[in-house]
Amino acid sequence: MAPVGGTAVQDHVALAEIELCGELIIAASAAEERLSLASIDEVLKVAEEREASGD
Repeated sequence: MAPVGGTAVQDHVALAEIELCGELIIAASAAEERLSLASIDEVLKVAEEREASGD
């Protein structure tokens, strides 16, 4: 049960993970076949994250 005072705590990492899971679910439901690893990486924007982190 949520506190009466309305002090909701947001976990930004958890929210980001939920959003990514949602993106994967949408991509998988729209695909005619199983998603390839490359397709999953594209949905999760793995290449963009690697470039941003300098790897």
